[in-house]
Amino acid sequence: MTSEQVDKGTAPEEGYERGLGSRQVQMIAIGGAVGVGLFLGAGANIAKAGPSLILMYALAGVIIFFIMRALGELLLYRPVSGSFAEYSREFLGPFFGYFTGWTYWLMWVVTGMAELTAAAIYVNYWFPAVPQWVTALVFLVILFGVNLISVKLFGELEFWFSMVKVTALIGMIVIGLGVLTFGFSSAGDTAAVSNLWAFDGFFPKGIGSSLMTLQGVMFAYLAVELVGVTAGESEDPEKTLPKAINTLPWRIALFYVGALTVILCVVKWTEFAAGVSPFVKAFAEIGIPAGAGIVNFVVLTAALSSCNSGMYSTGRMLRTLADNGEAPRAFQKLSSTKTPAFGITVSVGFMAIGVVLNYIVPEKAFGYVTSVATAAGIWTWLMILVSHVLYRRAVVAGRLPASAFPAPGGAKCSYVAIAFLLFVTGLIAYDSESRICLYVMAGWAVALGIGWAVLKARNPEVTQRREPELDRVG
Repeated sequence: MTSEQVDKGTAPEEGYERGLGSRQVQMIAIGGAVGVGLFLGAGANIAKAGPSLILMYALAGVIIFFIMRALGELLLYRPVSGSFAEYSREFLGPFFGYFTGWTYWLMWVVTGMAELTAAAIYVNYWFPAVPQWVTALVFLVILFGVNLISVKLFGELEFWFSMVKVTALIGMIVIGLGVLTFGFSSAGDTAAVSNLWAFDGFFPKGIGSSLMTLQGVMFAYLAVELVGVTAGESEDPEKTLPKAINTLPWRIALFYVGALTVILCVVKWTEFAAGVSPFVKAFAEIGIPAGAGIVNFVVLTAALSSCNSGMYSTGRMLRTLADNGEAPRAFQKLSSTKTPAFGITVSVGFMAIGVVLNYIVPEKAFGYVTSVATAAGIWTWLMILVSHVLYRRAVVAGRLPASAFPAPGGAKCSYVAIAFLLFVTGLIAYDSESRICLYVMAGWAVALGIGWAVLKARNPEVTQRREPELDRVG
């Protein structure tokens, strides 16, 4: 660091363009908290847990807030792009940074595979004659171009994607409250708050069945940590990142807990089933013209938003890995528009393979892909939390400066969140259908272990712990 940077408490530039303003970072944070997991996945989970799913989303939402406050404290201590891998590297050692970086890359690549094919299926709703692979390829090329042009264009597209999702959810909540209050629409006669307990109680399938939905609920929250990847390209990370993280509780309360509560009051839980969006079902019950088409457009937007975010984050993570000698040096280069173009291109290449695979293999592949993404996401969250605990110890011992955005309760909430994530991992291992993702992750760990051994043999310096170049912010 230069003496001027130390005096100002700012991080040196990583070569990226700081092109993400407050408005875009806020919407990226909101978009990350509202995805296809809510719009589509909630239907199957309602069928399994009934109204108690609301409580599961609220419980998981509290844990997600703990994770994000832990990440926020680390980000204001040292804001860098590819933050999760960097903090794992600093506090746990080079291997954990390497493992976390590649695992987060895997999470977004497999998510991109699923989302592209899902987007093509949604378009088939309007244009059934268009081959699915053609639509997927068109979306892949468009989003690829957006990510290569500039981070500002990525941020702007993500802003509008998120705006569509947020507007749709708020509209659903307002309409649902209108039905409950004034009794209009074809659902007015049966809509009532008592629907939350009138059909076999709030836990109709038992507490155990409700807890088993937590793995699906956690998938719905994947990408909420994406705001951490934007740290290296935010115009004013000291202000925008805390604001984005602190507004997370009301976003979860409104978009997840609020939306599901209203839907389950308007339509009794026994009406929902797997494979049907609860939002489509609710619009159909209320009798809104073109309601299914509206929701289909919103879900398409959610899928494209997720794929867009995946292309953004994979390129940045590959560059972080290359900077540390853990990926080919070609990934280090930035294009003339200050984007990691080569890393994005390679990642998109893998996503394109996924389009072909998802076209060939049965639908069950989607479930496997999302479960692998969840397992990779849980690892990322665990690394954030463990890094935070170790950072707090270093602050208390006087080895590191305190962050300008300390997490409430210090490391205590991080310990609670770690225990919760380990519990969810246990649920995944218990469930025969989702257990396969743990086998995939075990194979992934072996592959990365072999890669690490090769790295160590070729360049021992890469595998040695070293001091971070960026010290603090705030």
